[in-house]
Amino acid sequence: MSNTPNQIVPSDAPFAPEQIAALNALLGSANAQQAAWLKGFFAGLAAGERGFGQGAAAAPAAAASSAPLTILFGSESGNAEGLADRLKESASEIGFAAKVVDMAEAKLTDLPKVENLLVLVSTWGEGEPPSRAEDFYDAFMGENAPKLEGVNFSVLGLGDSSYTYFNQMGKDFDKRLEALGATRIHDFVPCDVEFEAEYTSWANAVLEKLKEIAKPVAGAAPVGGGVAPAAPAAPAVSYGKANPFPAPLLKKINLNGTGSAKETIHAEISLEGSGLSYEPGDALGVVPQNSPDLIEEFLKTARIDGRENVAFKEELSVPFQDLLRSTFDLRTLNTTILKQYAKQCDHKKLLELAEDREKAKEWTWGRDLVDVLKEYPSSLRAGDWVRLLRPLSPRLYSIASSIKAHPNEVHLTVGAVRYESFGRMKKGVCSTFIADIWEEGETAGVYFHHNKNFKLPQDPSTPIIMVGPGTGIAPFRAFVEERAATGATGENWLFFGDQRYTYDFLYQTEWQDYLKKGVLTKMDLAFSRDQPEKIYVQDRMRENGKELWAWLDKGAYFYVCGDASRMAKDVNQALIDIVAEHGNKPVDEAEAYVKQMTKERRYGRDVY
Repeated sequence: MSNTPNQIVPSDAPFAPEQIAALNALLGSANAQQAAWLKGFFAGLAAGERGFGQGAAAAPAAAASSAPLTILFGSESGNAEGLADRLKESASEIGFAAKVVDMAEAKLTDLPKVENLLVLVSTWGEGEPPSRAEDFYDAFMGENAPKLEGVNFSVLGLGDSSYTYFNQMGKDFDKRLEALGATRIHDFVPCDVEFEAEYTSWANAVLEKLKEIAKPVAGAAPVGGGVAPAAPAAPAVSYGKANPFPAPLLKKINLNGTGSAKETIHAEISLEGSGLSYEPGDALGVVPQNSPDLIEEFLKTARIDGRENVAFKEELSVPFQDLLRSTFDLRTLNTTILKQYAKQCDHKKLLELAEDREKAKEWTWGRDLVDVLKEYPSSLRAGDWVRLLRPLSPRLYSIASSIKAHPNEVHLTVGAVRYESFGRMKKGVCSTFIADIWEEGETAGVYFHHNKNFKLPQDPSTPIIMVGPGTGIAPFRAFVEERAATGATGENWLFFGDQRYTYDFLYQTEWQDYLKKGVLTKMDLAFSRDQPEKIYVQDRMRENGKELWAWLDKGAYFYVCGDASRMAKDVNQALIDIVAEHGNKPVDEAEAYVKQMTKERRYGRDVY
């Protein structure tokens, strides 16, 4: 078949007409260097090489003279992956042939081939690896891991210091790399929930050190380069975690009926004028404030006048109570704060307690700083607390809407946390900020957190199974709204549970309407307290095991959202049992099948 003079890709190539047109436009405008890069890039793809070696993600041809750099990440919620992508951009700009490798896809046998290795890894739960990194971690820590002499490395860990095994994965990778003979070029850096400053400092330091060692070629073509489309003009103001958008609250209602033991807030938030967007599966960060009663109680127990002025950052004189409102965390306890407080106040018994990780974990459960002050009184002044207190961090909530169904809006489903502990009423900082303090028409800072591990299938005809009890229903409202708005043909199966049908069936009329319209193919409910024996979503899964396996066997994606400590583990075990029983597989093969689903992003977990 003949081609027009400017047609590089033939018209009978296996592409849609619009794809052929786009390819011809791209290739026809490429210069010699760009054409050489593309040639090498597609040669790597054709070779099918993956992992740490020179593959599809590596720099071919034009960047061949650049110093190689592998950025290995393990991520649960997307933070480590996002930082890895940013690090690659920075490294490529200074001439490194940088590539990013997901631990879920990495081959341990390729690791000795790496010259320069930067690892970014998050810690999940109580010192566990991210779910997609479990197999790599086990092999890496195993006795058959290869020696790594000649590999230069540094590790950045992401974690939350409120957990006992803070940054355990980062520590493990750092020690293991050294034990296998690799050369540390920069000390391990453990990051807390506010990680931007530590990441930036570490990234600058390790890239500067690698420049001394590897001597990258300045001006080399960056990895993954080629012809990039022109970037859209940046908005006048860019909103994100470092600069949250002041979003007005449009509406909030309690989804639970009268008589319920729960309080679940449906919040609708305006994005008008922000330039922000999101996808189903993403999360919204909300910047909270401490409640006035907690601030008053803290000041009274600490015997401090909140009007006392203190120096903070660039502010030479700011009332301490103003900082307590939105800057410092008065709820979260961790061993670092306990140790520092005990030392400054000379509380030897408390210091001994804080030194024992397991005892400290048990003691701090259900306590906050006011409880500490009541048991171990303080003589600290306001300025001392400014240096001691942990920053008040934003909270992430699974988004409960599709922007296609609700233009310029984002919705949340938030369970208000209220409980009594050690003789005092306690409240979740952000959940009750939304329920009690953030009024309709008023603004609060928000930003989006994107999560590549919890996304709808790219193929809209793929069936999906969603398990979301309680507020875990949030992302699945977004999923179904999105599929309805886009006309996706894939079947949708929802498992929902809560305490009582009458009071706690969140978004009941919406789900029933979706069922009538055929948008929702199937819905199974588990209300634990409507009968003598408690029934949970994992029980409904087992009851439908044969059909659930049939869906999985034809390629269905499986998602779970909600409580990580019990529900998600029980659902995971039920899933393995169903694959074993109805897929006629031994338990080890069923476990491998479920792990492979995770690696393929067919098994999404948004658990907390």
